[in-house]
Amino acid sequence: MELDLATRIAAHPKYQELKAKRTSFGWWLTLAMMVVYYGFILLVAFNKEFLSQRLGAGVMTIGIPIGFGVIVFTIIITAIYVKRANSEFDDLTAAVAKAVLK
Repeated sequence: MELDLATRIAAHPKYQELKAKRTSFGWWLTLAMMVVYYGFILLVAFNKEFLSQRLGAGVMTIGIPIGFGVIVFTIIITAIYVKRANSEFDDLTAAVAKAVLK
C-alpha cells in the first residue's frame, strides 16, 4: 500500500511541479546567501583596510554594520522562503494530497 502511494505521489504532475519549483527557489536563495556570505569573507581576507575604517569618532568600524547586514540578510531570505512555502508550496502539497488520497 505504501509503495503504491509513494509511486502515485511521485508520478503526480503537481508533485513534479512542487519539486521543481521548490528546488529551483532553494538554489536561488542558496546562491544569494553564498554571494553575500563569501563576499563578506573575501572583504575580511583581502580588504581589511576598508572594513577597519572608523564610523565617526567612536570605536565602531564599517565592518560591524556590514557583518550585521549579513545576519539581517539571512533572516530576510529565510522569511521569504517561509512565506512562499506557506502559500505556494503548501497549496501544491495540498493539491497532491487531495488527488492521491481519494
